[in-house]
Amino acid sequence: MARPRRNRGGNVRRQGPLTIEIEGLEGLTDRIEDLPAEVRQALFKALREASEAVIAEVKGKVKVDSRNLQGSVKARYENNKLRAEIGWWDADDTYSIYQEFGTKRMPPNPTLGPALEQERTRINDRVKTEVRKVLP
Repeated sequence: MARPRRNRGGNVRRQGPLTIEIEGLEGLTDRIEDLPAEVRQALFKALREASEAVIAEVKGKVKVDSRNLQGSVKARYENNKLRAEIGWWDADDTYSIYQEFGTKRMPPNPTLGPALEQERTRINDRVKTEVRKVLP
């Protein structure tokens, strides 16, 4: 395994995307697969709406110098699963982790974490609304 590179100040350079994972959903995903297709589509629509809300919140709050982070935050979805990854994946965006968590010389300017936390309070209502549209 390669060791992280160090910059001139001696700080470790972090590489790779920022990942937030919700644990304990394995049993739920199995049960979701047993639901009718229209209910699964409603759940995916709620997930997509939640993801877009997080992206909009991040775009509105991320530090704007070159507008690179603002324009490149994206959601990736896994086919046939209720899973979304939101963040930055371009090689030019590796500094997003410094913005989110800060460094010894720069205070943190978190945007993704607070946007996810804010959406966490709304996701239940999004799911209820979309599922009620397809249930008789």
